[in-house]
Amino acid sequence: MNRRVELHELLCKTLGSREVYYQAPENVTMKYPAIVYSRDDIQNTFADNSVYIQKHMYQITVIDKNPDSEVVKKVSLLPMCGFDRHYVADNLNHDVFTICY
Repeated sequence: MNRRVELHELLCKTLGSREVYYQAPENVTMKYPAIVYSRDDIQNTFADNSVYIQKHMYQITVIDKNPDSEVVKKVSLLPMCGFDRHYVADNLNHDVFTICY
């Protein structure tokens, strides 16, 4: 299975719903809590002048009305996931993480 699709399913399981969006289109009305994620970086490891290992980095944003969202804790516990920042926009809490998957 495609690694991004595996990540999508992991995020759905973590959230407990299908309100997970990869590069969310603007015409979608989200229900909160929700997760939006996108590819952030690709890290290449080289050997013998070729790419030996390639790791994809994704930015994950948990969006919730609740500033003490349990989803934030669940996402923060995912393997290879690190917290980046928190901000409030449109009266919604956004917690941003980076994950190597």
